[in-house]
Amino acid sequence: MTILRSILIFCTTALVASATFAAPPDSLPQGATGLVATVIDGDTVRLKDGSADIRLVGTQAPKLPLGRKGFKTWPLAEDSKNALSALVQDRAVTLRLGTAPLDRNGRTLAHLVRDDGLWVQGEMLRIGFAHVYTFPDNRKLAAEMFVLEAQARAAQRGIWAHPFYAVRDATSPKLMDDVGTFQIVSGTVRSVAPTKDRTYINFGDDFRSDFTASIEKRDLARFKDAKLNLSALKDRLIEVRGWLTARNGPMIEVTHPEQIFLSASK
Repeated sequence: MTILRSILIFCTTALVASATFAAPPDSLPQGATGLVATVIDGDTVRLKDGSADIRLVGTQAPKLPLGRKGFKTWPLAEDSKNALSALVQDRAVTLRLGTAPLDRNGRTLAHLVRDDGLWVQGEMLRIGFAHVYTFPDNRKLAAEMFVLEAQARAAQRGIWAHPFYAVRDATSPKLMDDVGTFQIVSGTVRSVAPTKDRTYINFGDDFRSDFTASIEKRDLARFKDAKLNLSALKDRLIEVRGWLTARNGPMIEVTHPEQIFLSASK
C-alpha cells in the first residue's frame, strides 16, 4: 500500500467526505469582510480597504520573486496566482482567523471564505495549486486540508503533475540538491535517537550524510499531546514535510505532528 493511498484512507475515513466541510472555517473567529483588490501570488491577496495583505494560512503556493533579488520563480507560480485570481478577484471574502494573527512579514493570517460560502484554501488545495503548510501556532483545519491535498495528489492535478513538486525519496543522493526548498520526503525510518537536546529520526545508517528529521526537546510536548510515539516510528514508512536544510546531510526541522504522516501498514 502506498503512503499516499494510506493518507487518503486515513483522512477520508476520519472525515467522511470533502463535501462535509465545504466551509469549515465557519468554526473559527470571524474577521473583516472586504473585496479582493489584488492577488499577489497563489497564497496572498490584498483587500480594497487598504488593510494589511492577507496570507492564506495553512497553504503554500508556488512562489514568485516579488522583488526578491536572485530568487527563482517556482514552476507553475503564475498558474497558481491565476487560479487564485479566478476564485477571488473582485469578490467579497470574509476572514476567518486562526491562532496567530500575523506572520513575520506583518501579513494577516486567515482562512478566506468567499461570499457564496466557498472555502478558498480548500479549493486551491483541491485543484492542486497549493500544498498544506502548517506552523505550531496555526494548525487548525489541517486534517481537512490534508484530505483535499491528498485527493489532488492522487489525481495528479496542478503542481502534483510537475516533477519539481514530486515527493522525494529519503535515500536519494540528490536530496542535497534541494536544500533551501520546501519538500515532502518519504522513507522508512531506520532509527529514532533521543539526545539531551533533540530527537533524531534517521532514514539511514550514516547521520553525517543520510536524510534526518530533527525535533527539538522544547517541541516534544506537541507530539505527546497528539499521542504520536516517536520511538514507534522505527521501521515505519512515513512522510516528512518542511524546509530542507543541510546539517550533516539533508535535514528537516520538525516542530509539530502535522509535519509527519504515517503509512497505515508496516
